[in-house]
Amino acid sequence: MKAIVVEQTGGPGVMRLLEGEDPGPRPGQISVRVAAAGVNFIDVYHRTGAYGLPLPFTPGLEGGGYVAAVGAGVTDFAVGDEVAWKSVPGSYADLVVGDAAEFVPVPEKVAVETAAAVMLQGLTAHYLCNTVYAVQEGDTVIIHAAAGGMGLLLTQMVKSKGGKVIGTVSTDAKAELARQNGADHVMRYEGFGAKARELTGGEGVAAVYDGVGKTTFSEGLTALRRRGVMALFGQSSGPVPPVDPQELHRGGSLILTRPTLHDFTATREEYLWRAGEVFQMIEDDDLLVRVGETFRLEEAPEAHQALEARKTTGKLLLIP
Repeated sequence: MKAIVVEQTGGPGVMRLLEGEDPGPRPGQISVRVAAAGVNFIDVYHRTGAYGLPLPFTPGLEGGGYVAAVGAGVTDFAVGDEVAWKSVPGSYADLVVGDAAEFVPVPEKVAVETAAAVMLQGLTAHYLCNTVYAVQEGDTVIIHAAAGGMGLLLTQMVKSKGGKVIGTVSTDAKAELARQNGADHVMRYEGFGAKARELTGGEGVAAVYDGVGKTTFSEGLTALRRRGVMALFGQSSGPVPPVDPQELHRGGSLILTRPTLHDFTATREEYLWRAGEVFQMIEDDDLLVRVGETFRLEEAPEAHQALEARKTTGKLLLIP
């Protein structure tokens, strides 16, 4: 098998394509031939050491592919089945091995590459707007990085629930994409809090879905209505400094949460439910999954450079 390996943390150049032995599945596991692996900011955090992993390691958690071998005791999958996953370590490879419970079946009408592109971000978008703050008809919310892979999916889901979206972007091209994707209002990051209050008649927004972090967090709090929800699900601009709880009091009994997908797919049943709803939206043409760019497996450093430079729109995939 071939895999990207990180032997020391650092910049994109620390990732190298190496060859190794196929470990084969142990009992309860399956081996999957990777059709596409998703590129996500958590992979950057692992590569840089911000989220430490034992060295050496193969980055990547998300992908889609075809079952190559089945371990003893596995009854849910058979060789040749199309599957996708959101949290199988070592996905920057042409073969991954993981516990069968970490994989979900891909419906016939959903391309396996599309499934690979939607697992982490699609399920995150689903739990954010259905559970962390369940968007109601007429609610207005802020979605940061509205033209990114995550922002495009979350915007569509909020709109499908009857919500209104204020999207923030960094360029004119991204602004146009966010509008085409259904965002009601699109603006640059500068002064977004005051503009959001103006657009809501001074009331503020029901929720801020913030995957940017350091540069947007404080202003986002000022945009929330009474009892509004700050859902800080990422930190692409850096970690948020410590927060004085009195800020939440002064803002109007605000709610702050730092959710993660693992806790919203904690059981097999919940995992299958969320994946099933996302796949159904794709089948019904209610969710358009945009793949912004694809890279060969050996081009993982270039993929990370593009992601970190925030020059991308839609999802980035590695193709072994």
